[in-house]
Amino acid sequence: MRFQDSSTQARQPSLAEQRARQQALAEQERQEALAAEAARAAEKKSSTKKKILIGTGVTVGLVGLVATFYTVAKPENVTAVCTTKDGIVDQDDNCDERYVTSHGGYHSGGFFFIPIPGGGGYNSYRYNYGGTGTIGQRVSGGSYTAPSGANISTKSGKSVQRGGFGISGKSGGSGKSGGS
Repeated sequence: MRFQDSSTQARQPSLAEQRARQQALAEQERQEALAAEAARAAEKKSSTKKKILIGTGVTVGLVGLVATFYTVAKPENVTAVCTTKDGIVDQDDNCDERYVTSHGGYHSGGFFFIPIPGGGGYNSYRYNYGGTGTIGQRVSGGSYTAPSGANISTKSGKSVQRGGFGISGKSGGSGKSGGS
């Protein structure tokens, strides 16, 4: 029928039509509930991704900061060689406080004095920091002033002075050798 006049009353839906409408409404509600649940899950996942991304960025930044700090604050390793007053490289023992005092010598102001056997007087020795050379040769390069904040050791690996965090970096007047 194409036309209905205004006096026509709508008929009651059949039982099958009522069930079909109820099922359609129930299906629509179920679809809306699934869509809402999917939206909540997507929001939660997005929020978690954002938190992970922020946390990762903070972690990477912090690791970079710590790495830079350790790179800058890492003390330099310097080799010290024992030299005579003339700048000739000699045995490391002659600049060792314990060795010098056990052989009747003394140390003062960074110098080590060992008595000359059979005669009077003393031979004097001191460390050259960063210089090179073998025993009997004149030291090449380096300085007689200890670098501050450096780990100083002899060629044999004995620690002369340790630098780094909490160390003043001043070279001691007694020339003491530090422990490892």
